[in-house]
This record gives sequence, C-alpha cells and structure tokens, in this order.
Amino acid sequence: MDFAKFADLLARYVDQASTVVWGPFLLIPLLLATGLFLTIRLRGLQFRQLGAALHLAFVVRCEKEGSGDISHFQALMTAMSATVGTGNIVGVATAIAAGGPGALFWMWMTGLVGMATKYSEALLSVKYRRTNSDGTQAGGPMYYLCDGIRWRPLGRVLGGAFAVFTAAAAFGIGNMAQSNSVAAAMQNAAGVPVWVSGLIIAGSLAAVTLGGIRWIGRFTGLFVPVMILLYMAGSAWILVRYMDRIPATFALIFESAFTGSAAVGGFLGAGVIQAMRFGVARGIFSNESGLGSAGIAAAAAHTAHPVRQALVSMTQTFIDTLVVCTMTGLCILATGVWQTGLAGTALTQQAFETGLPGQWGSWIVSISLVMFAFSTIIGWSYYGDRSVEYLLGPRAVIGYRLLFLVAAYGGAVYSLEFVWTLSDLLNGLMALPNLVGLILLSGVVVRETSGYFKKLAPADIHR
Repeated sequence: MDFAKFADLLARYVDQASTVVWGPFLLIPLLLATGLFLTIRLRGLQFRQLGAALHLAFVVRCEKEGSGDISHFQALMTAMSATVGTGNIVGVATAIAAGGPGALFWMWMTGLVGMATKYSEALLSVKYRRTNSDGTQAGGPMYYLCDGIRWRPLGRVLGGAFAVFTAAAAFGIGNMAQSNSVAAAMQNAAGVPVWVSGLIIAGSLAAVTLGGIRWIGRFTGLFVPVMILLYMAGSAWILVRYMDRIPATFALIFESAFTGSAAVGGFLGAGVIQAMRFGVARGIFSNESGLGSAGIAAAAAHTAHPVRQALVSMTQTFIDTLVVCTMTGLCILATGVWQTGLAGTALTQQAFETGLPGQWGSWIVSISLVMFAFSTIIGWSYYGDRSVEYLLGPRAVIGYRLLFLVAAYGGAVYSLEFVWTLSDLLNGLMALPNLVGLILLSGVVVRETSGYFKKLAPADIHR
C-alpha cells in the first residue's frame, strides 16, 4: 500500500471514530448528563454562587494564604486563553448555519450545566495537586483520577489515558490547527507570507512559554482581558446599533429551539434535533467543560481552599459561552446575515462588516481570530507539558516544548484538514476518562463544598 492510500484510509477511520465519539449516543449525552448530575448534587451552586464567584475572580486579585505558582486571576486567564478561541467566532457561526437560531439556546444550556462540571474539575485538581521538587504545583485530571479513585489500578489507567490524549491533542487543536488559522488570517488581511507568520508565532510562543507557568500567567493576565474586551467592544457596537431587533431576536432563538427553523433566504432550514445537536456540540467545543483541561491551570493557582479556586474557574464557562458566544450569536442573528447561506468565519465576518462602519468589521474579526488562536496555543502548551511531566517526568518537558514550537511553525505552513478531524477525536478521548472520574468523585466534590460553606463565613469570599 502506498503512502497516499494509507493516509486516505487513516483519515477515513479517524473520521469514523470521531463521528462515533462525538455522536448523539456517546460523548455529547454523557457530557450533558454529567453536568446535570453535578448540578443536582451541588444543588445548583453555579446559580446560587455566581455573584460570589465573579467577585472572587475580578475583585479579589490575590490570596495571602495557601500555596500556588500564580494568582487565581492568572490561573483563570490561562484557562480562558485556551477556551476563548476560534470556537467563539467560527463555532457559533457554524452552529447557527447548520442548526438555525435555536442552536444558540442549546449552547446556553451546555454553558449552564457546564459551569458545575468546570467547578468540579477545578476543585478536584486543587485538592489532589502535588508539589514538585522545585516547589511548583502539578495537578489536573491525571492526578485526581490516579489519587482520588479508590481502586488504584483503575485510577492509574484513567489518569494515564487522560495524560496521553491531552499531550497528543495539544499538538492538534491546541497548536497546529490554531497556527494555521493565524497564518491564514494574516495572509488574507495583510498579505503576510505563511512562513513569516510561522516564524513570528514560534518566536512569540517561545518567549512566553519557555519560562513556564509564571511567565504564561503574567502574559495571559494582561493579554486575555484586552483580547476579550476588544472583541466585545465591536460586538456591543453592533448590538447597540440593532437594539430595536434584539427582542425579536431572542424570541426567534427560543421559538427555533423547540420548533425548528424554516428555510428562509439562503438558510436551508433546520429541525429541533439539528439545533440541539449543533448547539450542544459547538458549546462544548467552545467552553471545554468536561474535557478536564482547565483543571490543569486551576491547580497552579495560589489559593487557600479548593472551593475558592473552583468558584473562580467556573466563571470561565460563564464568560466564554454565556457572554462571548452569546454576543457573537446575537450579532449574526440581529444583522440578518444568518440567512445568507454563509458559514464559519465568513458568516461572523459578514455580521461585523454589516454592523460596523467602513473596514472596522473585517479588521476586528481578523485581529480577534489571530489573538484568540494565539492565546489558545499558549494555554494548550501548558496543558501538554504538564501531561508529559506526569507521564515521563520533568526532564521530558523541555523536549516537548521544543517540539511544540516546531509544530507551531509547521501548522502555519502546511494544510491541516486531517489535523482538525484527529483533534476532535483526541479531545473526545480526553473527556471520557475525565467524565468517569467526575462521576466517581462527585461525593468528594459535595463534601468539600458543603464543608467550606458550613465552616467558613461568607466574609471569606468577599474579603
């Protein structure tokens, strides 16, 4: 068999496996069921404590007690750097183009239950984190799966599987696919050759990541808020301009979520099942609740109690899905461009070009794509090297980081259709052991949460 035939066969098998993993009978219902299960066990904590969580995340900037490598705000921004990415621009547009306006409603549902999932991942990551010989913290699903599950052989297998899939996935969805998006955006917007973009990406990535989590935390603490505010400012401008259409837009979203969307303009129509499928899938892809990746960043936070960092971490899903994704979706729907038949980046770009004067719309989408994609690479570089450290020890980390830089350049230069499919599969395989662990360790989450709120006064949150 020649290489071309082998590559085609491999791509076909990977695509089939990804379809099964992300299909309607495995990962998507498991993710939703786990989020709903944790929401019930925690008695809707994400709704009752959202205000306190936002206060902790954005008002209380550091803690005087406890251990950790970076502030809880920097840990949040590191996790946000990986999740607020192309999914907020491309994913929302894809969901609406395929599932209609109702898809946005189902994205909200994944965000609401996903907050409980994200809370649980962060709590367990901090509780079971370890201190390395150099004094830094190491944690995440691989550690709480290994150390938290009572039957140790199962815990070791699940923890090892998660680390392997994460280290591999980081090269795909967290690196090469993102650098390819950056290079394409820079070439289209300013005519920058892809090899130049590759060198810029690799050099910038080296400057940020080779210094470890403290350098990453400082960078994301400044870069991510600016990135999000820039995109939200453009979105807000459009929504103010089309304010008179907002009530009708919300009515359309709710109606389409339960009755489907009729064919109109260039839109071919979509049923309720399509709205649910694409809304849930793109919502999960955007906020990563259930994948376990954000727990790795949470484990590095300087915090005195796991619950405090868990509250901070759950705001990540709120901001990503219920704020940023919502603003993208409303811009697409309020401007009416969802009826044009466009999809993906082109659909979001058309919404911004329609809603903003001159060339501002095109530039904001292009710049946001570059910033979102680069921030994703930074976040996933940390997830990958923590996974490699768990599997092979600290000496292997520097080699992994160097390979990561090479991959970032390669992703910018070469076409990567296969990488996207493989990345979807690896992300799904990451989630499976993590979800099993979250269900098995849900009792630990409930006990830690109950103990915190019973023993510590409310002033602890608002201090």
